[in-house]
Amino acid sequence: MTPTATIVADRLTRRFGSFTAVNAISFEVRRGEIFGFLGANGAGKTTAIKMMSGLLMPTEGTAMVGGFDVSTEAEQVKRSIGYMSQRFSLYADLTVRENIRFYGGIYGLKKAVLNERAEHLIRDLGLDAEADRLVGELPLGMKQKLAFSTALVHDPAVVFLDEPTSGVDPITRRQFWEMITAAADRGTTILITTHYLDEAEYCHRISVMVDGTMAAYDTPSAVKSTLGVHTMDEVFLKLTRTSP
Repeated sequence: MTPTATIVADRLTRRFGSFTAVNAISFEVRRGEIFGFLGANGAGKTTAIKMMSGLLMPTEGTAMVGGFDVSTEAEQVKRSIGYMSQRFSLYADLTVRENIRFYGGIYGLKKAVLNERAEHLIRDLGLDAEADRLVGELPLGMKQKLAFSTALVHDPAVVFLDEPTSGVDPITRRQFWEMITAAADRGTTILITTHYLDEAEYCHRISVMVDGTMAAYDTPSAVKSTLGVHTMDEVFLKLTRTSP
């Protein structure tokens, strides 16, 4: 384990009966790193993230997230991370400000700190005129950016993003990645899943899950070089087509 690692998995495994969803994966993610967790549907990504989030116990192996063991310190793990699901996760019938305060309260932020962060977040997103508008009335791209910012409101060490740019337009997708990069520059560790393979190029390092195993794990350029291809689309096709 490197001194700057905030996520460490060592032969992390999860079985459901006779089916092995995640098979002995090992990797590290450093502080301030954007790590792309790639793979086709059913490859084991979501199961692995659930284990690393403290939501699902490993069958074998270990994982440390933010300095906490996912098997024995699951509650501490949950308090030290942020999470944004691929489905919009805020409450449509609450306002922008109410959503921010609600999630900050869940993570135990004191009222004065929470109010300050909420107003700062609203200004940064340019939502001053929308702060008391119901979230359900906002455009999808703005909802997604708000959900990401809310996942950061308690200043977590690690943020898990599950296909956060799914369904948004190219301009919003670019703006979203500028927000991700800025968070990483501030020292937040980002683990992101995406089906947009061009987004893998924005990551410092990536892994590619195939049938529950880690078929590739390195920088995007190194993975392409090792496989003798030029694009991430070719990486994905080469790895998944040669899987059993």
